[in-house]
Amino acid sequence: MEQVKNCQSILDSIGNTPLLRLTKLFPGSRANFFGKLESANPAGSLKDRTSLLILQNALKQGKIKPGDTIVESSSGNMALGLAQACLYLKLKLIVVVDPNLNKHTEKLLQAYGARIEYIKEPLEEGGFLAARLDKVKFLLDEIPNSYWPNQYGNADNPLAHHKTIEEIMTAMNGEVDYIFVSVSTCGTLMGYADYINMHKLKTKLVAVDAEGSVLFGGEPDKRLIPGHGSAVPSQFLDRDLVHDHIAVSDLECIEGCWSLLKTEGILCGGSTGGVISAINKYNLEDDSNCVFLLCDKGERYLDTIYNKEWISSNFPDQILNDKSVIGW
Repeated sequence: MEQVKNCQSILDSIGNTPLLRLTKLFPGSRANFFGKLESANPAGSLKDRTSLLILQNALKQGKIKPGDTIVESSSGNMALGLAQACLYLKLKLIVVVDPNLNKHTEKLLQAYGARIEYIKEPLEEGGFLAARLDKVKFLLDEIPNSYWPNQYGNADNPLAHHKTIEEIMTAMNGEVDYIFVSVSTCGTLMGYADYINMHKLKTKLVAVDAEGSVLFGGEPDKRLIPGHGSAVPSQFLDRDLVHDHIAVSDLECIEGCWSLLKTEGILCGGSTGGVISAINKYNLEDDSNCVFLLCDKGERYLDTIYNKEWISSNFPDQILNDKSVIGW
């Protein structure tokens, strides 16, 4: 009988998420597909891992103490990971967000007791992310005993995901041909890349970026789906350690989400949908093993990705061409 994991706190339940065999999602492919269910983390996303390691190490190193204020910029998931951890660790939290934050995430942050600071206008260079980071710097100057986890440059971000890929490799006995990773800070991507390089694995790492993101040299443009892509370059990205990259549109993110829901019964967010659409466009060898992340919970996107009126309003021409994609 399999032993149930015994946790001493909610934070102990982060990690060791299930790896699911996905047999219905890509019916035209002869590859084997596996999804790492990062939405099973207690605050609902892979950013639980990042948040916890950064805060734990900051506490150990004396950079913060209970009662101090954490200030971070986030498009949603990092904010929630921090909110849960800060509440348990007796830290205050201020999250700087922009209008792309969905209402469900906003309500969750309020429930956790986080203070939300909204940026309403993007900067001409760097967009909303650059504007959020400017606000973070202002708040750090204004608030005593404040600390910036800096998910965009803190080495603990990629380090947190060494454990994730170790879990994947253990579950797969090392037989992983491809891992597809959605990119934003590139912390997850480079955590995997470091691990693959360190252990000299055969695994090919494919980055999935957003159209309108600058991470792989694209031109900046407006994006509707939060959580992947970036308007500023990554401080982590080493392209020499990445096998390939592919860009997906907002609509392809939506299509991928609905495909996952309709075939496997799994409700995930936009970055996961983008990865699914990227895999659909990629030429995988027969019998190869392909792993990707089921990054976060789809309940946060009920007003957007899973709202047919919102989709029709934002993508009227495309949806009219293929209504079957989103199930009506």
